[in-house]
Amino acid sequence: MSEEPVIMLRDVSFSYGEAMVIEDVSLTIPARQTACMIGPNGGGKTTLVKLILGLLKPNRGEIRLFGLPPQAGRLRVGYMPQHLQYDLHFPLSVLDVTLLGRLGGGRWGWPNQTDRRAALEALEWLGMKDFQRMPFGALSGGQRQRVLIARALCSQPELLILDEPTSNVDTIAETRLLQLLDELSRRMTILLVSHDLGFVSTIVKSVICVNRRVLVHPLSRLTPEAIEAVYGEQVRLVRHGELLTPRDNS
Repeated sequence: MSEEPVIMLRDVSFSYGEAMVIEDVSLTIPARQTACMIGPNGGGKTTLVKLILGLLKPNRGEIRLFGLPPQAGRLRVGYMPQHLQYDLHFPLSVLDVTLLGRLGGGRWGWPNQTDRRAALEALEWLGMKDFQRMPFGALSGGQRQRVLIARALCSQPELLILDEPTSNVDTIAETRLLQLLDELSRRMTILLVSHDLGFVSTIVKSVICVNRRVLVHPLSRLTPEAIEAVYGEQVRLVRHGELLTPRDNS
């Protein structure tokens, strides 16, 4: 028997009022595959992620996470959103923020030793364990980003979704994050939303191009023409030392 897809969308459409954002999307991501979602700003990437997580309901179509409705399947997901609203003056430590990733799934009350071990392990993966007692608001933007990734990881998810994980992260942190994602990809499914395909090109198997509609390409077949079709303009993409430049039709 074939393994249940981790993510499955069939004929999904979604609109904000009269404005259609996602139209007739069908998509399957199997277990232990790493995929990257790209597309122009406003093209529907974050909306599509929210639909997958059950944070939004489609106007029509079917969505399944691990073969379940999204609200049930998302308990097995670690998620880092692109934008997070928080009060930097609220007295939470780095460890406190990371432990928030252990909430849900029936957990209530104070974190136990298992929760703390999982949070500290995630912080260590991201090079932030030594900062565990520091106020979260005192960190730099890049350091906060790494803590939020640790928060997504400490639930020990089967699916990890990271929305623009390299924003505000320096080159050294990018390298460490890439090594971590390469290791994690051997035991979990990963969906990245990123404008930086050069960063993830060594671990990504497929590219999900989103601009209202969705096209999926194996990374090896991602052509300049495909990129131009998604963004609708001249773009440049570096991949494995090769410069891909869409055709100039002028």
